[in-house]
Amino acid sequence: MEIKEIVEYFVNTETNILEVSFRTIDDGEDEVRVDNIDYSIVSEYGYDLETESFDFFDDEDDDDSYDDEEKIELDVDDLVSFLNEYYTLNESSIPKSVPY
Repeated sequence: MEIKEIVEYFVNTETNILEVSFRTIDDGEDEVRVDNIDYSIVSEYGYDLETESFDFFDDEDDDDSYDDEEKIELDVDDLVSFLNEYYTLNESSIPKSVPY
């Protein structure tokens, strides 16, 4: 099993859970796999997935902000590498594909 693409991800900072949707090389375009992984495991595998966000167009004084929580930006290539290693070592944890 090898991951070919990340569909979406989100790090919930309150629960420290990485919510990730992805496709493997065996999955079709109408399939996706969804998993929730304890984000602290990432560092145990030697990865630092977070990237610097340089949002020059963000207006800090915008009172109409709908997102109270900032999204943690991850390096997608490193995320794929981590997930491939994680699922290689934890084959029983690979989620089943579901229709997308």
